[in-house]
Amino acid sequence: MLSPVFGEFAGTLVVILMGEGVNAAVTLKQSKAEAAGWMVIATGWGFAVFCGVVTAIACGSPGAHLNPAVTVAIAVKTGDFTQLVPFILAQFLGAMVGATLVWLFYFPHWELTEDPAAKLGVFCTAPAIRRPFWNLLSEIIATAVLIIVIGSLGAKSFAAAGPAPGLAPYLVAILVWGIGLSLGGTTGYAINPARDLGPRLAHAILPIAGKGGSDWGYAPIPVLGPVIGAALAGLFLRVTGI
Repeated sequence: MLSPVFGEFAGTLVVILMGEGVNAAVTLKQSKAEAAGWMVIATGWGFAVFCGVVTAIACGSPGAHLNPAVTVAIAVKTGDFTQLVPFILAQFLGAMVGATLVWLFYFPHWELTEDPAAKLGVFCTAPAIRRPFWNLLSEIIATAVLIIVIGSLGAKSFAAAGPAPGLAPYLVAILVWGIGLSLGGTTGYAINPARDLGPRLAHAILPIAGKGGSDWGYAPIPVLGPVIGAALAGLFLRVTGI
């Protein structure tokens, strides 16, 4: 049962369940965490990534990508594209299942929350100011930072023998937390096509009480931005030898 593909599915499911869980906790009416704010959301997503990475490793995926952008960057850096399709499919499926579990977990709260846009925001990202070029650029830069710093954590100049066993998930979680706090205010920092598109599809399919549209006009940006940023960052890591 344990395998790299299953690990990617399980780890991504946990990331989305806990990450979108904190979105729901802060957003939905009569949640005990209602209106807790951006710091709680960014922190929750950082912890979600830590939990997802640990789960993925335990379930058979030692690389714990959990993000098509990471998979694309590694493929560009190494020239090995064999994991691209199976990993990305597993990540998208895990994201959709995780989003479905969030819907079930907070089931009584959806009908109490009147704003359809707030409900959509639990599942996927939206820009603070809708300017497609600048929104795309935000996602490109934030994703490139994610990939370059992850690559740097494994650089021999940072740690000759690599990070101490078990430390890497903490470091990646801190990185995601920092990106959320510093670079998340413009677009909600998707930095992960599966994190946005998988739950957006779930939002479109699920019978969520009082939901509106799934904002498909914006949907390409949190997919293309991370992919472009990842490809550029992967090329940078390959050229520099980091």
